Amino acid sequence: MRITARLFSTVLVLAFLATTLTGCGSIGSSGGSNVSSEKASVPAFSADNDSASSESAPAQTSAASTASPDGVSSSAASASSAPAPADTVRIEESLVFEDGGIRITAKGYEEYGFLGPQVKLLIENGSSRAITVQVRDCSVNGYMIDTSMSADVAAGKKANDELTLMSSDLEAAGIDTVAEIEFSFHIFDSETWDTILDSEIVHIETTAAEGFTPSYDDSGTRVLDRDGITIVVKGLSEEDSWLGPSVVVYIHNTTEQDITVQARNVSVNDFMVDVIFSCDVLSGKRAVDTITFRSSDLEENGIDAIEELELTFHIFDKNTWDTVLDTDTVFLDFH
Repeated sequence: MRITARLFSTVLVLAFLATTLTGCGSIGSSGGSNVSSEKASVPAFSADNDSASSESAPAQTSAASTASPDGVSSSAASASSAPAPADTVRIEESLVFEDGGIRITAKGYEEYGFLGPQVKLLIENGSSRAITVQVRDCSVNGYMIDTSMSADVAAGKKANDELTLMSSDLEAAGIDTVAEIEFSFHIFDSETWDTILDSEIVHIETTAAEGFTPSYDDSGTRVLDRDGITIVVKGLSEEDSWLGPSVVVYIHNTTEQDITVQARNVSVNDFMVDVIFSCDVLSGKRAVDTITFRSSDLEENGIDAIEELELTFHIFDKNTWDTVLDTDTVFLDFH
């Protein structure tokens, strides 16, 4: 009986994890005089649907890989292709950070971690303080990607940890092969939470980087193309997050500023609603993310389906919080 109960408890825990580990995102942007006052018709977005854009880019390929599934598609469609062999992508061991008695070494790469690919890190704390090491502003192949990592290391000690690249974000961006990874370390005192330092950008190349040519899918309804910022609405996601339905958005930042894009004055079918949406895009980077609507808000307003969406985008400097631009109202028709 004890064994049976324990197995039953394990099943319940696994079922709970399966229902809660659901990815959701954020993003957005649009621009003043370049935004049409007429409603734009937007098709539903599906990761399994070929892009209708005439500018769809060819699949990314890697000279370092011999397996055909290793291409990175310009569309999220090919993100569902068969996985490559486990030894296709590797990184060479290298010291990626050293300052203030703290050393961080990239030791290896695991392509199929539980939540996504993992960069194996050795952290050596030669300082007199207990530290916590986290990662900020990560991008893969030029796309902003969410990560998971927080390592506590006592003074004078070492720790092995992993930087996890969230597979849900990689899939949304159509990335099958990780060639280039960029990020910065945020290191703070574990006891006081005082910032010790924020590193410069760390750049890691995998064995797939040689001969790799990135390509990007900007197909969809272009709602902003102004002052170095492009925003494309790709459609309603066919898979709702646990919070509710979402709209998929692509952003490209060619300015010299790191920016944050948020949504304002959002209405669905003429009802004002709150959304979950805030996207950081570093200079020269891209992002694919979602504007998420709470199911509870939609239900309270009797909304069964998102048919019409109106919103403005507020874009500001990520570091100074100075406003970059506020857009005119964007009208989107999902009929």
